[in-house]
Amino acid sequence: RRRMNSVGSGSIIQALKAPPNSKVGFTCMLIEKRESSSGIFLHVEDLEMDATVFVSSQNPELYRKAQRLMLDQVIFISAVKGRGDLLIAEDIVYPDLPLRKPNRAELPVYAALLSDMHVGSKMFMEKAFKRFLSWLKGEVGNHRLREIASHIKYLIVAGDIVDGVGIYPRQIEELEITDIYEQYRYATKLFEEIPEYIDVTLIPGNHDACRRSLPQPAILRDYAEPLYEAGRFRLLGNPCVLSLHRVKILVMHGRSLDDVISTVPGMSFERPDEAMKFLLQCRHLAPTYGSRTLIASEPIDHLVIEDEPDIFHAGHVHMMSYSNYRGTLIVNSGAWQEQTEYQREMGHTPNPGIIPIVNLQSLEVFPINFTSNI
Repeated sequence: RRRMNSVGSGSIIQALKAPPNSKVGFTCMLIEKRESSSGIFLHVEDLEMDATVFVSSQNPELYRKAQRLMLDQVIFISAVKGRGDLLIAEDIVYPDLPLRKPNRAELPVYAALLSDMHVGSKMFMEKAFKRFLSWLKGEVGNHRLREIASHIKYLIVAGDIVDGVGIYPRQIEELEITDIYEQYRYATKLFEEIPEYIDVTLIPGNHDACRRSLPQPAILRDYAEPLYEAGRFRLLGNPCVLSLHRVKILVMHGRSLDDVISTVPGMSFERPDEAMKFLLQCRHLAPTYGSRTLIASEPIDHLVIEDEPDIFHAGHVHMMSYSNYRGTLIVNSGAWQEQTEYQREMGHTPNPGIIPIVNLQSLEVFPINFTSNI
């Protein structure tokens, strides 16, 4: 709505009625994409009409933009009216984030960002996680690390707290705890070791006891009663937005990153922060409907990124990485589960046990590796 190059955007009907060789512009949704030797044909629609837009391979930069488009993505197209109903693209504009200065906390308070614990799995890195808990309590670590721990006031878990049951074929063979109630009971026991002055927020992932489609409500109390009974943990839905000392944090589990990485050229599981940047450019947490990510039919699309976050936190991919984009700190918080058989078959080597600590005053990230003694 605030992109200067899309102000006064017309409609597809207006573009099709324009005289040949006239410049047109409209906001639309991509419903089909076909590549040929000469370029890419985009079948797009708005609320009234559909049209075909041609992107020539003679324009390499624009051609690469078109290659990266996902189905159902909303974009603004600048074009020239060609013969008949054909439109020739001159530019493709994503909703994107504006360049901005992020909000910062007035005090040097820190947030520990983590996800994908997978409690109950045989690959759950219990020793590393208990080392992390000991560090939070100031029991281990050198002077610098203990100083960082003393500033932590928030802990945010971006889903997959437990490994669940029946999530994928033959999962039972990889479970240490085969009862989901017991998985949450043990997860609660671990979380209760976190110092009480630390505010803890938990959201669900696709392994948790919750509906699979997005947006997900909070983890079901029927399965995770111990977490609720503890009375000190904030259980929210996926996605959610937190405001901590004026710093706005968008948290999601990250299931849709699978779709982005498998569809958009240049994306990889080794750099999930790049896929997260793409979602920010789309201003949507799951741009494609009908792919791996299940999306619930809701009256309001709760997956639209309406407001620019200061921090965008996700997990799911089991690869800790972070970067900055247009004033937003992007953090994928990795995992606490060793490489699974499925990941081995896919050739994906995660880097678990590394936790990013964020200074909410400077937005500086301190990655700390708990896979060995600190």
